[in-house]
Amino acid sequence: MPPPAGGPGMGMRNGFLTEEEKANRPKVTGKLLKRIFGWLKPYWKQLLVVFIAICISSVFSLLPAVLTGRIIDEGLIGRNLKQLIILICLSLGVTLGANLIGVLESYMNTWIAQHITFDMRNKMYRHLQQMSQKFFTSNNQGDIVTRMTSDIGGVQQIITGTLTQIFSNVITLAVALVAMYQKNWMLATLGVLVIPLFVIPTRSAGKTRWSLTRDAQACNDEVNGILNETLSVSGQLLVKLFGKEDVEYDRYKEVNGRMMDLNIKEGMAGRWFRVVLSTFSSIGPMLLYLVGGILIMKADSTITVGDITVFVALLAKMYGPVNQLLNIQVDWIRSMALFTRIFEYFDMPVEIQNAPDALVPDSKEGYVVNGEVEFKNVDFSYNPERRILTDVSFKLNAGDCIAIVGPSGSGKSTLINLIPRLYDVEGGSVLFDGVDVRKLDLAFLRRNIGIVSQETYLFNASIRENLLYAKPDATEDELIEACKKANIWDFVSTQEEGLDTMVGNRGLKLSGGEKQRISIARVLLKDPALLIFDEATSALDSISEKKIQEAIDPLIEARTSILIAHRLSTILAADEILVIKDGQIAERGTHKKLVKAGGVYTELYETQFKVKKG
Repeated sequence: MPPPAGGPGMGMRNGFLTEEEKANRPKVTGKLLKRIFGWLKPYWKQLLVVFIAICISSVFSLLPAVLTGRIIDEGLIGRNLKQLIILICLSLGVTLGANLIGVLESYMNTWIAQHITFDMRNKMYRHLQQMSQKFFTSNNQGDIVTRMTSDIGGVQQIITGTLTQIFSNVITLAVALVAMYQKNWMLATLGVLVIPLFVIPTRSAGKTRWSLTRDAQACNDEVNGILNETLSVSGQLLVKLFGKEDVEYDRYKEVNGRMMDLNIKEGMAGRWFRVVLSTFSSIGPMLLYLVGGILIMKADSTITVGDITVFVALLAKMYGPVNQLLNIQVDWIRSMALFTRIFEYFDMPVEIQNAPDALVPDSKEGYVVNGEVEFKNVDFSYNPERRILTDVSFKLNAGDCIAIVGPSGSGKSTLINLIPRLYDVEGGSVLFDGVDVRKLDLAFLRRNIGIVSQETYLFNASIRENLLYAKPDATEDELIEACKKANIWDFVSTQEEGLDTMVGNRGLKLSGGEKQRISIARVLLKDPALLIFDEATSALDSISEKKIQEAIDPLIEARTSILIAHRLSTILAADEILVIKDGQIAERGTHKKLVKAGGVYTELYETQFKVKKG
């Protein structure tokens, strides 16, 4: 069987570390342990109940083995039926008690683990929500989700498994050793000495099987990779067009053969493992019977047949705990690695956050938010090697519309992302209604800015639910009015379900233009002071572009707005056009003025409209 999926380092539970785990072994410090136990501290009462239950359960689970000796000596050999019945009933009662206490311990253990993972997930989600846009563009989305799911989910296994197993195994071994030495020190010592005869071959065989399992899993991944590549729609088309059917078949056959050989070896290793395990697990009891028999027959010892039976039963009870404690170092390292990965994310600083004295201007009576924007000598870069914006300065007055154009990669989208503080400037300042955005309350700032981006995102819900995301208490009339202003109501009203029409995952049931107009309606319900359209029509056909442009034109007349456009035909109504090149404002002015200037804008214009000189 291949190792089960899980967070890094938490795969198959075995006594061996992978090479990656060895290389990335975490440094365990007092600070790390204190931080881990800090998550357990709120539940110390429940933990105390768990540990008491483990103690009682461990003792109770060994009592039937001890009682077995008395059943044999006093009940069977002593021919005392009454005592036999009492001891059997007592043994059954103790077993039932141990199982019931085990249920309590398991419930409390699971309860604690679930509450801790609940706390961790909530804190992690809140922390990730506060991270800047830079965090999400710099980190792999799959890794972020893994920290939230598999890694934090692995904490439950640590609490219900590693921590409680350490305590339970230690208690079980201690009680078993005390019981054995109380009976006979010689047989007890012999029992302890034969334990390695079981453990050493078990670990050796287990290591061999784990190595084969890991190789088989890697081979299986290779097979799946070939299948995913060559049997997908696009992959199969490529194979056919290039006539590579035989090549791909030979590649698959070779990998499939290697996987077959490894599976055979793994199966036989498992069989030999069981043979070795069965043989060596019999050596201990046989030695106890031999030495015990000699003591009874030759040494005139007080030891009885029942005592020997107790020793054999207790020895069998010790095999599991000893094996698990020998593997505990591996579990411990994996546990520390898991917590280290989780704490790495918790320790990432929140780059964009409210100032201690953040302003909320609209809380003042009679205050009107105009959406006025001013950039003052703004510098910005995502990394030190490449500057994105350099000394950018301009002002957008209330009620006006500015268009921003320029070649791809010139910094247009970056510029507007600085206004709602998705990123913070490195130099200069961005002002919103005359106040530096870094001094404004984030919720206030973002509430008054509406952005319609090129990559429209809709939730897998109805049109109504997507619109209500902007204003949960919006009335039916408000929803319809927003749809009309966004030029989408004609489409919505013809749907059988109307506003309750499902849009599909990421809006896949709708066309690009329909999604974009719904996103415009959603922003209108938000009723922001500043409207920003970031390449809102660049990926659409001419008909969809026309409908969206018909929706945008009245909106920019009614409020402060910024247009970022690749198609120059969509920005002709702007009060001023800024031309960005290499992170700087290269030109500015009206459409007519810029066309005549013969600069970057003229080149863009002539390229799109194919104006011929001469």
